[in-house]
Order: sequence, then C-alpha cells, then structure tokens
Amino acid sequence: MNGKPETPLLDKIKFPADVRKLAPEQLSDLADELRADMIYNVSRTGGHLGAGLGVVELTAAIHYVFNTPEDKLIWDVGHQCYPHKILTGRRDKMHTIRKGGGIAGFTKRKESEYDPFGAGHSSTSISAGLGMAVARDLASDGESEQNVIAVIGDGAMSAGMAYEAMNNAGALKSRLIVILNDNDMSIAPPVGAMSAYLARLLSSRSYLNLREFAKNIVKKFPRPISSRAKKAEEYARGMATGGTLFEELGFYYVGPVDGHNMEHLLPVLENVRDAGGGPILIHVVTEKGKGYSFAENAADKYHGVSTFDVGTGAQNKSVPKAPSYTGVFAKALINEARKDDKIVAINAAMPSGTGLDKFAEEFPDRCFDVGIAEQHAVTFAAGLACEGYKPFATIYSTFLQRAYDQVVHDVAVQNLPVRFAIDRAGLVGADGPTHAGSFDITYLASLPNMVVMAAADEAELTHMIATAANHDSGPSAVRYPRGEGTGVALPKNGEVLEIGKGRLVREGKQIAILSLGTRLEEALKAADEFSAKGLSCTVADARFAKPLDLEMIRKLALEHEVLITIEEGSIGGFGSHILDYLSNEGLMEQGLKVRTLKLPDIFIDQDSPDEMYKTAGLTSEDIIKTALHALGHNDLNSTQING
Repeated sequence: MNGKPETPLLDKIKFPADVRKLAPEQLSDLADELRADMIYNVSRTGGHLGAGLGVVELTAAIHYVFNTPEDKLIWDVGHQCYPHKILTGRRDKMHTIRKGGGIAGFTKRKESEYDPFGAGHSSTSISAGLGMAVARDLASDGESEQNVIAVIGDGAMSAGMAYEAMNNAGALKSRLIVILNDNDMSIAPPVGAMSAYLARLLSSRSYLNLREFAKNIVKKFPRPISSRAKKAEEYARGMATGGTLFEELGFYYVGPVDGHNMEHLLPVLENVRDAGGGPILIHVVTEKGKGYSFAENAADKYHGVSTFDVGTGAQNKSVPKAPSYTGVFAKALINEARKDDKIVAINAAMPSGTGLDKFAEEFPDRCFDVGIAEQHAVTFAAGLACEGYKPFATIYSTFLQRAYDQVVHDVAVQNLPVRFAIDRAGLVGADGPTHAGSFDITYLASLPNMVVMAAADEAELTHMIATAANHDSGPSAVRYPRGEGTGVALPKNGEVLEIGKGRLVREGKQIAILSLGTRLEEALKAADEFSAKGLSCTVADARFAKPLDLEMIRKLALEHEVLITIEEGSIGGFGSHILDYLSNEGLMEQGLKVRTLKLPDIFIDQDSPDEMYKTAGLTSEDIIKTALHALGHNDLNSTQING
C-alpha cells in the first residue's frame, strides 16, 4: 500500500448525506477506501491511528443509518474520530490534523456541526448524550424522533463516570443509544452467526413489541410474580448475550455484534433506530488497528504514531538529543525504590506515557494501573499512605483535574504523604488545549499542607523525586513537561532539597527574573541579551511554588528595580502568590516594578510547543520586552544601556 490510494466511492462523499445515497452492499467498499485514506493521511501527519482503524465500518454504518447531524453522534474519546472527520466534510483538511491552524485531533464543537460535543478526556459521552436526550424531550414533550448516539470505547468504561451516567439514564428512561466499542477488554463471548442472529432478534421491533406486551400482562400479576418474571427475562437474555450488568443499570442490551461486518451491523442499528423506548446499549466488538497489519501486530496497536512509511510501517521518529523528562522521572523513581521498599507507583491507564512501564518491569508487585479512574487512583494512594507506604500517583496534569476533590478531601485535608508526579505540565503541542497542563500550579498551590515543586531541567527533576520520596510530613507534587530535557548532566543519585528553598543561578543588580519550571532556559537567554547590552540581570530558580522561598524573594525585591516572574501555568498560580507576599510585606511601595508572565487567559489551540509558547508570551523575547517596558525603554537593540 504505497502512495495515495484510489478512492472512487470516497470521492463522492462530501457529507454523511452522500453516504446515505449508497446501496447497503457498497458500504464495505466505502469502508475499505476510508481505511486506506486514513492510513495515508496519518502516515503524513502522525497522530492517533489504531483506534480510528477499529471503527471504520462502525463509523460508515452509523452515518448511513442515522440522520446526522440532526441525530447527535458523540465519540468517546476523540481518538476514534478520524474516520468520522473524513466523512463529515473535513477530508481535504486531514493533512492539517493536530497542526497549527489545522483541525483538532479530537472532536471539537466549533469545528463542525457534526461534532456536537468535544471529547479530549474519556468517559464523558454518556453523560453528555443523556443531557442532549433530556433536552430533546423537554423541548418536544417527548415527541421528537431525534436520536442521540454515544460511542464509548471499552477503556473509557473503566471510569466511574460512565456508570454514574448509565445509572441516571436507566432511571430517567429517555431514549438514548450507547454503542460500546469493545476493542480491548474482551468482555464479549465469541462473535459469529449465532450472536449476530440473537442481536438482530432482540433488537427487532417484533421482539420489542412482544416484550412490551408481556410486560403489560405481567403487571396485572401480584408484585412478587411480576418482579420474578422481569428478572427471569433479563437473566435469560443475559446468559445468551452477556449483558446482565447493563440491564441492571436500566439499559436494554443488544449484542455482541461484529463491528467489522456490515451485514451484522446495519440491521441492528436500523432496529435500534426504530425501536423507541428507553436507553439501549449495543455491544460492538472491533479490533483496534484493524486492516493495517503493522498496527494489528503491534503491542500498542499503533495508538499514537509519528509519521510513518505505509509500506513498511516504520515510524519516522527523530533521534532525541537529550533524555525525556518522563524517562528521567522513571529512572529516578526506580533508583529511589531500590533503596526504599515502601515506595509504590500508581497510574491511570497510562503506564508507558508516564514511564511506569519501566518501573513495573523491576517492581511488578509495587506498580498499579487502575484504569481510567483518576479519582480512585488518588484515594487508593491515600489509603496506601495511611498504612505507611510511599505512593507516587503518576498522572498527567490535565487528567489529575478529574480527581481534584480527592486531592483536596482525601489527601490534603488529612495531610497524607501522597506524592503526585505530574507529567505533561505546561503546553503539550499537538494534543491541544484538552491535554495542556495549564492549571495544576493554581489548583495545588492553593491547598494547605501541599508542597509544590517544578523542575527546571532533568537534573532538578531527579533531585525533586528524591525530595518527594523523603518528604513524609504531608502531600507533595512535582511537575515536569512533555518531551526532551535540556541535556544537562544527570546526577547518579538525587539530592534531597530543602523544602521551600530556591537557588540563585546568576546574580546581577537591575533586573531579577524569578523562574518556576522549565522557562529557566528562556530566562537565561534573556539575561545573556541584557548582559550584551549592559543591563545587569539576576536569574533565580524558585524550585518551589509552595512553600515560597520568602528570604530569596525579599532579597530580589530589595536589590533590583524590576522583578519578573515566569511560569508555565495559569493566572492564580506562582506569580499570584509572589504578588500576594510582596503586597502584604509592603515591598512594592519603594518603587519596585513587578511583572508576572504566565499563560494567558485563553485556551491555546494545537501547534508545536515552541509556537504555543510564543502565543502565550513566555519566550526570552517576551521577558526582554516586559523588562524594558518596566524600565521605560522600548527597544533593547536601539541603544546601549549601561547598568
């Protein structure tokens, strides 16, 4: 499969209405072309491949059977949405996916009317779909024929939110269609002709009408008899289909259905579309990476890939110039765990993304993957801490947001020594705003008892992991970014830092730059520029957003004309804490000019990290402009300034 594939059917498809013009027997050919087109596009752009390949037939079938966009289709998570984007007017933009100015890698409301709900984090579709279904019923007194369809991947079913939504949907009895895309958990019995027959039978109008008739008859019986009859019917179908759990939550279960067989998919989807009644769950079994042998045979099913050669499957990965922060964290944690058998590690369905796959290789009994269940992960860690263990809850910044109540109530209030290793802090590039680690400084540094550290480079990260491992008097957090480090020499062993103490990296007299995290490199670049023009500049690494190094901050405030703080976080974080201290101490009353550089109050769309930080105003050039403006100068290049 080399070069751009020929796609005669796909060339006729601009929107789903064109899919509905095809004959049913053409849909398998359309799916083949759709799969080839997706492989070709992702080979040029990189991105999420395996999940989309698994839902090609399902995507085509849904758009064929349902009247999108009037019928609402929600994808959970957005990793599955590439074939959907191709069929919904964005095929000619697929070469821009996850790039600056291009289309997003997830569904996005402002991008298309065919994306009724944005999905970057998982397990949200049933809740959102139920909201839409209830809104439909309220607006039409229940008379609307509009369908709401939520396609949820089986991994997303490990999150409690999905079951909370299903429980509510079962109680409300609004018409809602949930399609469980079972591509990994193997919760289905074998899928074949018999299961397809049962699915068609149990979703047919004749069976559902007969079922309703029987239910109405049984209602006339005494309650014990009617209750037993209802349970008997549910369990009988559950034994044949495996859907008892969903029935208990109030859903009518249909399946399992072969998600790659149009002859199985279409009649079931049509039956469910026409069924009416309350919530229905269709259990569809698919194969992640389907139709591309290199993805099918890969351990990760090519979940996320760089650009690659279609013919060989070889990915074009650049050779790193320095170890990644994730890799440095894993190495540092393993080193600490060798010295302390109380150290354990927890992740939420991201073992390789957090580096804990390496930890698990050496300490399989001390590493726990709890699934997409961040709330549980945090309180699980709290329970371990109660019993004297030293848990490292290793969770991306953006996903830790899902467990904020647990961080507050179960960890901080009880002052338990849970260690939060926060990967993907700051802006993350192609995954865009849903995955950016913008808010963790703000939401953690506001909590009593919490220690918050931010690594300026990979050596500092090593020291901070050692510090966290040895900090037993309360909770702590270490934040670090995605991607490569700066290339500094790594220590053999981490040094335990004094809590709340920063470091002076360079000393000067006029301008002080106080950096938190990996913007330190930009601060040093700015200092070099100042020095070349005769301005004397101090650069300090705060290390801690909480507690602050008040002694160092006071010294910087008293000995400089301008103090600039810089962080890879939102308003309300590090800079706000600095301003609060300076104001309360009266340190700005003697003419000190203070400026805080932080992420702007916007969600920044996907781009390269460098471009995103330019948009955010957090580069060395932004530091220079800010300092000069504070000093009353406009242009560093226009004049020689003597300090």
